[in-house]
Amino acid sequence: MKKTLTTLLMTATVGLAQADMITHTVDYEIDGEAYQGLLVYDEAVTEPRPGLLMVPNWMGVTDNAAKKAYRAAGTDYVVFIADLYGRDIRPTDAKQASAAAGEVRSDRAVMRKRVNAALEVFKAQSDTVALDTQRLGAIGFCFGGTAVLELARSGTEIGGVVSFHGNLDTPDPDAAKAIRMPLLVLHGADDPYVPPEQVAAFEQEMRNAGVADWQLLSYGGAVHSFTDPSANVKGQAQYHPRVAERAFMQMRSFFGEVLAD
Repeated sequence: MKKTLTTLLMTATVGLAQADMITHTVDYEIDGEAYQGLLVYDEAVTEPRPGLLMVPNWMGVTDNAAKKAYRAAGTDYVVFIADLYGRDIRPTDAKQASAAAGEVRSDRAVMRKRVNAALEVFKAQSDTVALDTQRLGAIGFCFGGTAVLELARSGTEIGGVVSFHGNLDTPDPDAAKAIRMPLLVLHGADDPYVPPEQVAAFEQEMRNAGVADWQLLSYGGAVHSFTDPSANVKGQAQYHPRVAERAFMQMRSFFGEVLAD
């Protein structure tokens, strides 16, 4: 099945998180380059469900990203983990991840193109899984939080996006005038990588652009990567179980509203 930007290929099941949770790899292309995402869903649910496009943190498509997708999906959603680097780029440490993420972050046009292409790939999965393509949202973590905000700034129209501890800066604040969806930003109040000045600039960006529906929640005592159980750099990037649980609850409440039938 070929499209202008993407070629889709569903391959074998690669893992299970729990009894009925399925993970499939999905190979696709953007401008002739190979990418590989992950489709995550509960096989026991047969009725069409809303979908969440997920952009993972700077480590890209990993087992840890799949675990986070399982947590987000439950029985309520189908999740597609987008590949923003390319199939052959799979960082194994922070240095490699920083290089890969930095290259994409430095070119927001590329970031937007890749995240929008992944969204189109996701929509095509309705041939494989019970997915309601009229009810789609997007979530992102750290680097991925930046990416889903750029998805919104690109003018794409879906139900809404949620950024978890993502960077809020953008080289073109005026692009926010194109936002046509609700936004929920979940932020660690003590995140050293997203300082108060960046938060204030984001809030002003939203006001100046006249964005109709945006929320920013700051969690006291939380730093970067507060939803990531593997994050353990004290005071910089650190898992916070209570805040993580609250953040996922906020995500579910948000999508329960904006993706309602």
